[in-house]
Amino acid sequence: MPGTTPESQGAAAVPGQTVRIGLVLPLRSEALGRAADAVRAGFMAAWERDRAGFEVTVVETGDAAEEILSTYQSTVAQQDIIVGPLARSAVTTIAASPLVTKPTIALNHPEDREGTTLPPQMLSIGLSIEEEARQVAEWAAREHPAASVMILSGSAAWQRRIANAFATHAPQVGMTTKTLELTALNGYLSDGEMVALRARLAEQPVDLLFAALDADQTRQLRTALAAPPLGDIPLYGTSSLNPGRVSLYQGPELDGVKLLDLPWQIQRDNPTVASYPQPAPRDEERLTADMERLYALGIDAFRVAREIAVRPGQPITLDGVTGQLSIDFGNGPARVKRVEPAAIYRNGVPVPITTP
Repeated sequence: MPGTTPESQGAAAVPGQTVRIGLVLPLRSEALGRAADAVRAGFMAAWERDRAGFEVTVVETGDAAEEILSTYQSTVAQQDIIVGPLARSAVTTIAASPLVTKPTIALNHPEDREGTTLPPQMLSIGLSIEEEARQVAEWAAREHPAASVMILSGSAAWQRRIANAFATHAPQVGMTTKTLELTALNGYLSDGEMVALRARLAEQPVDLLFAALDADQTRQLRTALAAPPLGDIPLYGTSSLNPGRVSLYQGPELDGVKLLDLPWQIQRDNPTVASYPQPAPRDEERLTADMERLYALGIDAFRVAREIAVRPGQPITLDGVTGQLSIDFGNGPARVKRVEPAAIYRNGVPVPITTP
């Protein structure tokens, strides 16, 4: 079993006892290997910063459900806390098994999140674009009470998930919605559909727009709607509108667009964010925004594991690099809430703002 252990042991979280953490990641997966490596790098960076009393073993898996179950079972036998798995399918498999007898911090949500009850010893701290969309709906409703919203979505599965989450939550906070799915060819929106959208918005005005799109598509959208009064319609979105530092297009098209994202991405001067090293790209490839977010998830995963070990059964409040985390673990079903900071595009860059 591949592992990484401290060269020297410091004071344990429990006096005289080293807490053993098993980090279970699909590092041998062709599909998820790079994502797993980003999480591993963030986790180990956090451990290196606060390693006294903790020993970490990195456990590699592939994608097969049978292997994941057997690996998890052996890890439970040897470790005190398990962090992982990363894939939705793997979380679903573990959650449905009788094997979860020690604290387990899943890095994703089960496939049927609403219909799956996690075992009492399991909690999920996975990043959720659906939860972002719900938080954006609440933010938009505070700024525009009883607003009418047009949801503009692409046809990718993740875009439909964002659009559906916003559409489902918006009525609960007093807004009305209608959804328009746009056609994207090689990632670019149809010029004809942009013309039709301008005509529709002129005939059927709305109070604001929600973009379940990526940054390039939203830039196209803003360009198409630039002329007043359509250019004055407030536009909200999730972290999908932030392509990350290496991919930012320094133009004015997105200025005024509002979004949520992780502190790691938009609050670089945050003391907690600044206290951890930035991830180093491998093979001279540029780090994508998604890989940076997974690196940040790894950092917070270690910090949550540490809190569980140091203060078992106590509520956890964490100024995380993935958001403000509030966790109740060890007292029945776990509860996890992540609140992400807001940003607005200014001079082509998303900058933090305070929300009402």
